[in-house]
This record gives sequence, C-alpha cells and structure tokens, in this order.
Amino acid sequence: MTEIRTPLRRRPAQRRSAERVQRMLDACAEILDEDGYDGLTTTRIAQRAEVAIGSVYQFFPDKRAVAQALAQRNLEMFGQRISRTFAEGSFAHWSDTVGAIIEIFVDMHRTVPGFRVLRFGDVADVNLLDSDADNNAVVAGRIRTMIVETFAVQDGPGLANALAIAVEAGDAVLKLAFRRSPDGDPAILAEAERLIHGYLASHIQES
Repeated sequence: MTEIRTPLRRRPAQRRSAERVQRMLDACAEILDEDGYDGLTTTRIAQRAEVAIGSVYQFFPDKRAVAQALAQRNLEMFGQRISRTFAEGSFAHWSDTVGAIIEIFVDMHRTVPGFRVLRFGDVADVNLLDSDADNNAVVAGRIRTMIVETFAVQDGPGLANALAIAVEAGDAVLKLAFRRSPDGDPAILAEAERLIHGYLASHIQES
C-alpha cells in the first residue's frame, strides 16, 4: 500500500498547535457542507476557525492542502471504524464484511461534517490522497490491508484487483443512492451491497 504523504507544511509540535489545525479542518468541513468546494477559501477557513490567516498558511499552502488533510482524516476515521467492526464482529468470511463496510460509509455520509461533499477527496482532485494513485485505489488498498491482517487472507494481485473493482463499483452505485436521496436511497443501498457481495463471492469461487 502506498504511504500517504502529509499536505502539512510542518507538523504541529505542541498540543495547542495540533488543536488549532483540527479547528481548521473542522471549519473546512462546515464550509464544504454549506457552499461546496468552490465556496472554500483559506480566508473563510481562518474566520470560521477563529485563527489568523497567517496561522492557516503556517501549516497549509492553500485550500487544496486543507481539503487533502480533511480527506486523510476521513480515511483514517473510515479505517478505524472498519477495524473496530472487524474486531467486534463474527464474520464467517471476509467477503461477508461488505454490508458492514457500506453501513460505515453511509453513516459517515449522514453524520460526519463535510464528508458528503469531500468524502475521500474526488471533489478537489482524484489524486488528492496520493499523487501516484487515485483516491479509490488508496481506499481499496487500505481495506485490502485490513482484510489480509484480520482474516489471514493470502495477499496477491487477484485480491488487489477484486477489491479495486469492488470499490469502484460500490463508489458509483453509492453516489447514485445519494443523488436520489440526501440520506441515501434504501433500495439502491441494498442493491449496492448485493452487487458487491455477489461479485466478491463469485471471485472467491473462481480463484
């Protein structure tokens, strides 16, 4: 899995600085919900976070970098929730985690500020998480690592390809679900799970 590079100009050394950076990310998320990526500016981030504009530029070169840090925070939250679900659940097979992963994504879409607009960064740049891989590839790589480590699945090109396709297909259908309804059309969400689980189950039988 490709290591994700930080968009920060420098890492906050003190807790107060780290909290200030988190306030900037929270402000970014709120503005995205209100006015989308086009309405996002470093000036608005500074005003909403109640910091000087110089504090924003101390850590971020531009609004894209702030959005990148927020997308990375979203990915970390997504990964942590999946790991916790894997640890707490009793899944007969790793492919049975599809429904749980979709539920986590849907819940974040409904409840995490800024996520419905930014998600993992495509609204800003399809390579926002990593300049060498598109955002969905990074997400698929993160899920793949967790599956291999949790379920002792043998890693390899076949698994990587299957998860890459599953994430791309799921992303497209889930986008449709949220275009149909702000909370996600239940029928389409159910079809997304059926589609992805069916594909992965078929891949497992063939491999």
